[in-house]
Amino acid sequence: MEENKELETQQTVEEVVETVETEVVEASETVETAEVREEKKPQRRNKRRKIETVEPVESEWKEQVVQIRRVTKVVKGGKKLSFRAIVIVGNKKGKVGMGVAKAAEVIIAIQKAVADARKNLVDVPLFNTTIPHMIQGRSGAGSVVLKPASKGTGVIAGGAVRAVLELSGVENILAKSLGSKSPLNAANATLNALKALRPFKQVAQTRGITMNQLLGKKA
Repeated sequence: MEENKELETQQTVEEVVETVETEVVEASETVETAEVREEKKPQRRNKRRKIETVEPVESEWKEQVVQIRRVTKVVKGGKKLSFRAIVIVGNKKGKVGMGVAKAAEVIIAIQKAVADARKNLVDVPLFNTTIPHMIQGRSGAGSVVLKPASKGTGVIAGGAVRAVLELSGVENILAKSLGSKSPLNAANATLNALKALRPFKQVAQTRGITMNQLLGKKA
């Protein structure tokens, strides 16, 4: 009986060892196949796209909104509401313009006014940092007087007149707005005055004299 028991135990031990060995072999085979699969898989490269940031180029033209006003228009069936924008555009180098436009939205009105201002630019004859001579401009019931000033004076003006003069490139000037206080009339009167300015060279040619004679300098 004891011998039979020993034989049974030996058989069971051998069976357990065989099963363990087969499991180890199967596990090693699965590991090898997994490694082979990983080797066969194409390696994905982490390619990151380079985002090129382009800096916006600053334009030489400067814009300034003078007035935004809500206006109404009486039409058949009621009133039509819209916004009116007055915008001054200039490069501070002797060119300036004013635009007026209406639209149902404020942003669209400003964009249309800027486009209108660039179509109606005025050349300003600058003398050093001021204007050549005293001038008066009119528009409707508004009137503006401009006087040249020495360096360090600055732009002595206000409202729409100041916006037009600063964007035109004038740094020293004395201005006085007379009559109507409307920004539209003031800006139009200022542009009218700047249009009427005559540079010294043109005046000397029309008179038939030299620049030194015109300015009172000795040759």
